Parts: sequence; C-alpha cells; structure tokens
Amino acid sequence: MTARGAGRLGVLGAVSKIAWPVGEPYNAPVHLFLPLISALLYVGGALFLKQATLHGVGVWRTTFVANLICAVLFAGLWPLGGELQPASTWWQPAVVAFLFLAGQALSFLAIEHGDVSVATPVMGVKVLMVAAFSTVVIGEAVPLTLWLAAASASAGIAFLNRRPDQAAKGRVGLTIMLAMTAAAAYAMFDVLVQKWSPAWGAGRFLPVMLAFVAVYSLGLIPFFHSPLRAIAPAAWRPLLCGAILIAAQGLILITTLSLFGDATAVNVVYGSRGFWSVLAVWWLGHWFANTEGTAGGRVLGSRLTGAVLLTGAIVLLFL
Repeated sequence: MTARGAGRLGVLGAVSKIAWPVGEPYNAPVHLFLPLISALLYVGGALFLKQATLHGVGVWRTTFVANLICAVLFAGLWPLGGELQPASTWWQPAVVAFLFLAGQALSFLAIEHGDVSVATPVMGVKVLMVAAFSTVVIGEAVPLTLWLAAASASAGIAFLNRRPDQAAKGRVGLTIMLAMTAAAAYAMFDVLVQKWSPAWGAGRFLPVMLAFVAVYSLGLIPFFHSPLRAIAPAAWRPLLCGAILIAAQGLILITTLSLFGDATAVNVVYGSRGFWSVLAVWWLGHWFANTEGTAGGRVLGSRLTGAVLLTGAIVLLFL
C-alpha cells in the first residue's frame, strides 16, 4: 500500500473511534453504517426494477443498462489512488468481474420471476456464505459472535420467506434457487475483493474490475428480445432509477469492503435489506404497482419474526 493510501486509511480508522459518556474510548464499527445505507438503496432499486419488468424490459437489457451505469460510477473512484499491478495479475479483477456479472444477472432474474419480498430476503443467505468463504479463501478466523449473527440472520430469512399461498409454490421455488445462486456469486465476489484489492488499492482495482464487467456485458446484447431503442418510454424512468440505485449501493458496499475488509460483519448488516424490502413492499409497494403487500396476516407475522431475528443479528455486531 502506498504511503498516501495508508494515511487515508489511518484517517478513516480515526473517524471510527467514538467516546462513550463515561469517557472510555470505544472503537465503534462506524463503517457498518455504510452497508446499512446500501441495503436501503438496494430495496429502492429492486422496487423500481420490478416495476420496469412490468413494461417488458427483460432481465438482459436491465443487466446491461445497470452494469454500464455501474462502470461509470466506479470510474469515479480513480482519485482514491493505488497502483496498477503487472499484467500477469489482471486475471484477478477479470475473475471478480465475472462473479459480479453472474450475481447481478441472477438477482435480476429472481426479481423478474418472483417477488421482491422473497428474492431480497433469500439473498441474505450470502451472510453465511461470506463467513464460510472468508475462512476457506482468506484463512480468516471468524469470531463466534459473527457466526451467531450470521445464523440469526439466516433464521430470520427463513421466516421472511413464508409463502402467501400454495399456488405460488413453483414460482417461489424458482425465485429461491435463483436468489441463492446469486448470493453465492456475490459472496465469493466480496471475499475476493477483500483478498485482492489491497495490493491494487480501491482506486485501481474497483474501476478496472467494473471495466471488465462493462466489456462482459456486451455479450448480453445477442440475448436482448428487442433493441434498447424499443424500450417503452414509460419503462425508462423505473429502469434508470432502479439501475442508478443498484449501482450506487454497489459502489458504497464494495468500496467499504475494499477499504475496511470485515466482509462477514458488513454482510450481516447488508442482510437487513430483507427486512427493509418487506416493509417497503407493504408501505410503498402500491406506488410501484406492486401487489405483494396483500399477503395475509400469517405471512405478516412470520415475516415480522424474521425481521426481529435480522435486527438481533445486527445488534450482536455492535455489542
């Protein structure tokens, strides 16, 4: 790491130190507020993209537009600094970019074919996957508290996933499969960003990685069912709003991982998006022509239980 990069991280580390009223210094994980912001932005983006699917945009055009916007936003990280590595190591951002593209496409497929209030919570299993991958890939010892938080979050996701009726069983099953596969891709992505980005620096690894994503996304064009210019005018607003919010939350989340590491804790907090997605669907879904909020009282009670378990997981981190 360069001296400038070390200095920047030193400043960021100092910001995370707060004082309790008793005067004792406490190193609060302030950086964990960043994945909370990402979680909220993701839910907003998912609702907008679900609305765009009602206009027939399709998952491949959605992924293409979202990834181009991501590449533009991540290019803005260049001033963070870093060092471009030898050509022999450029396979690292290339591999991570493929995982990002796979996770993005699979999560959009889950949203297109299922409910936001199912797909988003199920992707929270990424919490346990990150904890496991961190141990295997990085050799990082995950504290017991984090395992308990991850387990609590996963139990919460199970409750959040209650079906409103048996008629939706097939659709929900497909949604769960797509969301869990997306979670696995994203989990490995997070761990590898934490493992490889320090040598490059956040200002080099992340823009280069997203440049690969943009290039890979060109391969989606043959799968468009019609050109981008054929997208209905009414679809562009939710598509662009959703893509920008998804890109912004990714920018915040991935930069947090690159600068601070702490992948398991970051993902436990980020897993709260399942909780926020349920609330958003119930309270704001009608603004997006979303009908998921009509689920019955049993579903409501089950998903509220899941929300409590997710909240408990986050409290464990701060304790």
